[in-house]
Amino acid sequence: MIRVNLLPHRQIKRAARQREFGMLSMFTAIAAAALVFLGYTYIDARVQAQAARNARLDTAIASLDKEIEDIKDLKDQINIMLERKQVVENLQTNRSQSVVVLDEISRQLPEGVFLRSIKQQGSAITLEGVADTNSRVATLVRNFSTSNWMESPNLVEIRSESGAKTKQNIFSLSVNLKVAKPEDAAAKVGGKS
Repeated sequence: MIRVNLLPHRQIKRAARQREFGMLSMFTAIAAAALVFLGYTYIDARVQAQAARNARLDTAIASLDKEIEDIKDLKDQINIMLERKQVVENLQTNRSQSVVVLDEISRQLPEGVFLRSIKQQGSAITLEGVADTNSRVATLVRNFSTSNWMESPNLVEIRSESGAKTKQNIFSLSVNLKVAKPEDAAAKVGGKS
């Protein structure tokens, strides 16, 4: 007798293959989900670490910017103090200048020359006066050119006016003060003490 298998073996095999395929699909989906989760976690951790580094750098940059501003303020204060120091040094150097100028003018003034006004603007001095003759004015100009304290005399104007009994020469003269070099000023100060 012939035996015929009437069981649905093809359907059973197909169902078994479908179960295997379903199981493999499920394991693949779980593995893919696990890989995606691990990748997302790793990338998120790296992003957070970089954000923390950026925050530290921003804090450090802000503190350095504040220190730079403080340094700029200190430099400005130093410059202001140096300017004040320079003004005080100039005042200290020039405090006896008016006495020296008047003394030098009186020493260089020849007989027969009288001054009406003395004006000083910076290192320029303007003298206006009266002289008996033109030669006395020329002598005054020569005296100023050989002076230790004055230089570059310039006769601006000289005019003659006749009075009732005398003839007068009215003149205007400009002269510059010699600028004391720091070594000269230090030598003069050192010589006084």
